[in-house]
Amino acid sequence: MTRPGKRNLLTDVDGLTVGQAEDHAARSGVTIILADRPVAAAVDVRGGAPGTIGTDGLDPVNLVSAVDAIALSGGSSYGLDAAGGVMAWLGARGRGFRFAPGVPAAPIAPGAIIFDLANGGNKNWGADPPYRRLALTAVERAAPEFQLGNAGAGLGAIAGAYKGGTGSASFMTEEGFTIGALAIVNAVGSPIIPCTDVFWAFPFEQQNEFGGRRLKPGFAPVAPALPSDMKQPARPGANTTVAVIATDADLTRVELKRLAIMAADGFARALRPVHAPFDGDTVFALSTAKRPAGEPRPYTVTQLGNAAADCVARAIARGVYEAETLGEWRSYRECFAPGEDSR
Repeated sequence: MTRPGKRNLLTDVDGLTVGQAEDHAARSGVTIILADRPVAAAVDVRGGAPGTIGTDGLDPVNLVSAVDAIALSGGSSYGLDAAGGVMAWLGARGRGFRFAPGVPAAPIAPGAIIFDLANGGNKNWGADPPYRRLALTAVERAAPEFQLGNAGAGLGAIAGAYKGGTGSASFMTEEGFTIGALAIVNAVGSPIIPCTDVFWAFPFEQQNEFGGRRLKPGFAPVAPALPSDMKQPARPGANTTVAVIATDADLTRVELKRLAIMAADGFARALRPVHAPFDGDTVFALSTAKRPAGEPRPYTVTQLGNAAADCVARAIARGVYEAETLGEWRSYRECFAPGEDSR
């Protein structure tokens, strides 16, 4: 059996903290995952319109074996500046990959962005987009506890027809491994089963973490067509769910790649449709290597990958559930308030 960690957050994986910062006038923000020391990492990109930086270096055949941080940001391509802000902060503290004695360290902070340019807010920043500044603020705030919903990179997120946001969840396995997930939910697809107020992710919910709503007896969800409450109009480059999955098992970079691939199935457990030409769906996988993975290792990876997919699904649902109405974008809890006819 599995159960949530103490915080039910990504930071239940010891060695990781999360910092966030927002520009409320711009309706955008940044979320930084900071490691207390370099950690092994991998990435899996499934969406048809990704926006990433530094991900080529995560290929296991390449030189650098660890990362110092992951930068997630709003702002579409402007938000890629967030990675530069984090690297500047790390470099000022002597952190990063060292090529040779006497050569300055090169911080490693890959990142991914969501498209929130069409969500309202003042995006007239001219030649000074806020994302480097927001990243510097966010990394200074990095801590084990962090806000969900309209926070960090999730501030301007929209999930289908509902306000999206930042979500997180964790699992503790019987063997003592910890899995944690963080998601920024800005999907074109819907998180809700048609004609209900129930999240697609409901089978994986722990302790009513996203409302505890269930299907009525005898109701069988059949949705052969695209859902009516997906984002309209669906536009290329305008949507993305990005996630980070982390574990304390000492997985290799190749094993982490498999973990990221398996974790991406959590998108399909929580959203419909996923990985569309309009989405930039991306999953980073991290290992703090605090616990030996044990043998047989393929079984451990399979076990952790299965838990990771469920954890990502829960984080996605929590990101939508915890979000609050922002401007014209109504939250799940407002759309499905008790006693309200939501359809």
